[in-house]
Amino acid sequence: MTTPQPVRGTQSLLGEEADRFHAVVDAFDRVRRLFGFRRVEVPVIEQTAVFARTIGETTDVVSKEMYSFEDRGGELITLRPEFTAGICRAYLSEGWQQFAPLKLAVHGPAFRYERPQKGRFRQFHQLDAEVIGAGEAAADVELLSLGDQLLRELGIHEGVTLQLNTLGDAETRDAWRSALIEYFEAHRDSLSEDSLARLERNPLRILDTKDPKERPIADAAPSIDDYLTGEASDFFGQVTAGLDAAGVKWVRNSHLVRGLDYYRHTAFEFVTDRLGAQGTVIAGGRYDGLIEALGGPHTPAVGWAAGIERLGMMIDAPKPEAATVAVVPLGDKAEAAAQGIVAGLRREGIAADMAYRGNMKKRLSRANASGAKYALILGDNELESGEAQLKDLTTGEQRAVSLDLIGDAIRK
Repeated sequence: MTTPQPVRGTQSLLGEEADRFHAVVDAFDRVRRLFGFRRVEVPVIEQTAVFARTIGETTDVVSKEMYSFEDRGGELITLRPEFTAGICRAYLSEGWQQFAPLKLAVHGPAFRYERPQKGRFRQFHQLDAEVIGAGEAAADVELLSLGDQLLRELGIHEGVTLQLNTLGDAETRDAWRSALIEYFEAHRDSLSEDSLARLERNPLRILDTKDPKERPIADAAPSIDDYLTGEASDFFGQVTAGLDAAGVKWVRNSHLVRGLDYYRHTAFEFVTDRLGAQGTVIAGGRYDGLIEALGGPHTPAVGWAAGIERLGMMIDAPKPEAATVAVVPLGDKAEAAAQGIVAGLRREGIAADMAYRGNMKKRLSRANASGAKYALILGDNELESGEAQLKDLTTGEQRAVSLDLIGDAIRK
């Protein structure tokens, strides 16, 4: 019989890889509490329309990458490819509007059918932070400060650059879009098939082309700064001033764009050179029109997402988890008694484990290898005397402790 293999683009984690993953999640949880972001949970599955209406039916994510299927009831269902659309759906359908403005944080798996590569999987995991119902520039600063603080908490902020741009308001965007269409039409013969398709759907996306032949054309394209309204310029100025006041360093990237029409004002990416071509570790922007796309009222919002796997690749290996004490029983009576001792230590809040097999030398060797600080040696003689031998595995010092006071001896 053939051994089952993992689905391509998925992974199972053990040891250091799992520890790295959860170190990222734990850091995110600490930071979101500092900033007052509330933890939420949303479904892994949504109606396909949630993503088709928000991500856009003509985008690659919807047309090529989503895991969609018809369930037994005939409803078209999709495994979430990202979090924002589902959170906005919940904001509308679960009555969360009454709590606005809301600062929300969530993490978990997402799914996209794309070519697996370093740091990118078909089942991947994201951190996600959103501020919904706040149209002030201060919300953008808050969210960007959260991202900066997370990178500091993980010890990887050095070498990561916050790239920032403005997409302006609706008036700005419409005027700039028209200018870009006119410009790129004039260079139509020099554009790739992908860029020609973008010219029809999302001309802004041509600005972030990776084709080296097209870069000179994209670099010379009209700048959004020439079309910014006074209101849009003031908003961007408030964001940058807020970041400066908060001590968050940033650089302007006027080619950083978001193709969908509901994006407004701030667009940003935290970028590193440590992961090769996949250098973006946090990305997001302001999406004031997304909730309207779902049939809700005009609701300003801004958010970002970060790949847990990518962040995990950048951090130092966490110290492995280990029990404080490893119980080493010798003899049948000691084996039975050790079960009760281990259970009692755990109830006292002391991490305890037990070496299951082998002679004393092998069990002590396993206790050492586990990273435990102490070994508690228990044999028939110790049971009769009501004491056990507590060995410090760092210094080698060993002493007798009462079976009734093991927890006190370890804490001291």
